[in-house]
Amino acid sequence: QVQLVESGGGLVQAGGSLRLSCAASGPSFRRYIMAWFRQAPGKEREFVAAIGWIGTGTSYSDSVKGRFTISRDNAKNTLWLQMNSLKPEDTAVYYCAANSLSESRRSVPYEYWGRGTQVTVSS
Repeated sequence: QVQLVESGGGLVQAGGSLRLSCAASGPSFRRYIMAWFRQAPGKEREFVAAIGWIGTGTSYSDSVKGRFTISRDNAKNTLWLQMNSLKPEDTAVYYCAANSLSESRRSVPYEYWGRGTQVTVSS
């Protein structure tokens, strides 16, 4: 089992940047495919980005591609999401999630979730 704790959210103006972190505790972080999801008020949770076991394979939603970068350091049990050129529509609670099976853009396969960190982008 792995425990996930997100941090780094906050209030930022449009065009600004934030870096989210997800600290993982428990064994075998390197065995999990990691992802970021987000959920805005009144909307369903949506996929943001995912990264493979050793960090060489990444995927992004069309809405963040070219602006966000997902990365991980297995030695530090940490996942990051660098968010640049933020837009008001990026406002949401951001969650990190772990999946021991295969990369997916659906939330169902992800077995472990953090509690989320709020990102608010003002116009």
